[in-house]
Amino acid sequence: MPRLSILDLAFVPDVLTPGDALRNTLDLAQHAERWGYHRFWLAEHHNMVGIASAATAVVIGYVAGGTRTIRVGSGGIMLPNHAPLVIAEQFGTLESLYPGRIDLGLGRAPGTDPLTIRALRRNVTAADSFPQDVLELQHYFEEPGPAQAVRAIPGAGLRVPLWILGSSLFGSQLAGVTGLPYAFASHFAPTHLMNALHIYRKEFQPSPQLDRPYCAAGVNVIVADTDAEARRLFTSPQQQFTRLIRGTPGKLLPPIDDINTFWAPHEEQQASAMLKYAFVGSPETVRRGLEAFVRDTGVDELIVAAAIYDHSARLRSYELLAELWKDVSAASPAVVSAT
Repeated sequence: MPRLSILDLAFVPDVLTPGDALRNTLDLAQHAERWGYHRFWLAEHHNMVGIASAATAVVIGYVAGGTRTIRVGSGGIMLPNHAPLVIAEQFGTLESLYPGRIDLGLGRAPGTDPLTIRALRRNVTAADSFPQDVLELQHYFEEPGPAQAVRAIPGAGLRVPLWILGSSLFGSQLAGVTGLPYAFASHFAPTHLMNALHIYRKEFQPSPQLDRPYCAAGVNVIVADTDAEARRLFTSPQQQFTRLIRGTPGKLLPPIDDINTFWAPHEEQQASAMLKYAFVGSPETVRRGLEAFVRDTGVDELIVAAAIYDHSARLRSYELLAELWKDVSAASPAVVSAT
């Protein structure tokens, strides 16, 4: 069965500060390491009051420094916002400090709005050069040639494993032809998941990093002792997605008894479509849903997001998920190894 990993966006509940959220992120990572999760990813978003991971490389260092064995990385770094050399230096530094534990997932979207793109001093057309920027970044992690004038220090020769992230079909083809592992953001953009996985596997060419296709999919998972309790916790991400549709994002809101008092019918339709791959319920309910998802997709890894308002409830959800997945994995063939 697939590996189980975490994507944590360092959500900021409405009564907490970004500092509180980041400390909760580290606490979650430390628990996840004990529970057997394979990797712990953070993502770059800017100008969002409800997400505390804007300085993604800094947060990765904080989490890696507070853990010992779990892989830590980006899901992802939005490469159009940065010069490839700078990212190579940042992640070369992380790899030097925490060898063998750092992942570098790369996205093409800016992770923010057009006005903030200008504040980042990036051109709105920067995404057009994403394939070339990926190759340049990859080059900085290779052994430098004797005539190479520009090197990433630290970074050169460290071969930090790269991932291509995507929410459309573009990244799947790029990941395939470059022979890199691929992660699809089906936790918020499920529409093209199946086509993207098909294209990736069809286009895949072996590379020094990877000899066969390896794909992960993002899913929302909330587990509680009962279906009713889990559905109530789920109203926090439902409110969050509704506010995104309204253009009024904010901090994570507490769960409510009846989500239908919050959203209009058209908002319910849109938010529910975005949350198509949300598995919510008791351990048995979630197990059935995830097993069906794995059968349908054939993914090698599940990257789990859980926008749960209360930190103790979030820990409990991930603990229950780890327990049920150990039972599933014990009864199934081992996962194909990759980064």
